[in-house]
Amino acid sequence: MNNKKILIIGASGMLGQRCAKLFSSMENVKTLCASIDETIRFENAEYMTVDVTDEIQIQNIIMNFLPDVIINASAYTNVDKSETERDLSWKINVSGVKYMAETAKKIGAHIIHISSDYVFDGKNGPYSESEVPNPINYYGLTKLEGENAVTNSGADYTVIRTNVLYGIIPSGRLDFVRWVVDSIRSSKPIKIVCDQINNPTFIDDLVSAIALVIEKKKFGLYNVGGKEFLDRYEFTMRIADVFNLDKSFVTKIVTEELNQPAPRPLKSGLLNDKAQLELGYAPIDLDESLIRMKNELNL
Repeated sequence: MNNKKILIIGASGMLGQRCAKLFSSMENVKTLCASIDETIRFENAEYMTVDVTDEIQIQNIIMNFLPDVIINASAYTNVDKSETERDLSWKINVSGVKYMAETAKKIGAHIIHISSDYVFDGKNGPYSESEVPNPINYYGLTKLEGENAVTNSGADYTVIRTNVLYGIIPSGRLDFVRWVVDSIRSSKPIKIVCDQINNPTFIDDLVSAIALVIEKKKFGLYNVGGKEFLDRYEFTMRIADVFNLDKSFVTKIVTEELNQPAPRPLKSGLLNDKAQLELGYAPIDLDESLIRMKNELNL
């Protein structure tokens, strides 16, 4: 990591904030954080606002900073709204990624792009890196095309696919764990599906994988997910156990009952074998990650 310059784009999001915390604390690493947010600030890192849909802004921030590594943590992640806000979803998840990758190529930077298990249809998961994508909603299509923009750019790249991120951030929208905890502690009934299977990813595990990619200079495609495969209802029950929540507020349903605009992959999740073998990636146990969240948040 010595004398590295790291640019984190999408720094105001969950992953971006946690990446900023790690890399800005490292000696001999210069970190620049950037996002659309005009109010967020970082203690030990320089910050700039940038609109990823603006090619000139992207080119300027990269060419002026001249990073060794670009971490693209930006994304349009609202799966249902992607069905109607297609233009915006495409501009952020595809066009913006293309601008970053093409500029990375010009300066010889390593771009690390974060993708999703939603590039798959969820019929035969969990998935390895070698399986053929087949997205079933527009969000998944944009994530796949974002991957293609990176791989076709000619830049040195690493694409990391992940799923169901959860963890601790000081600001921003709640992750699934915090949403479950806050809802039940507010005596708010919640409906949780029992037919969507994933391996939820602790945000600190994903950040550690990104650090390993940079340290070991690994390129190509990697899956980075959690240690355990379980459905969303089972995940909620594990959260309830660790946080001592009243499970009577949780109702088990199936995805079809939600009548969501975008179809969801059901039997999904990502196999970590390649990341474990080539990166030394070692996700922690699910319960341990929840205990860490409970302790750090004092919940």
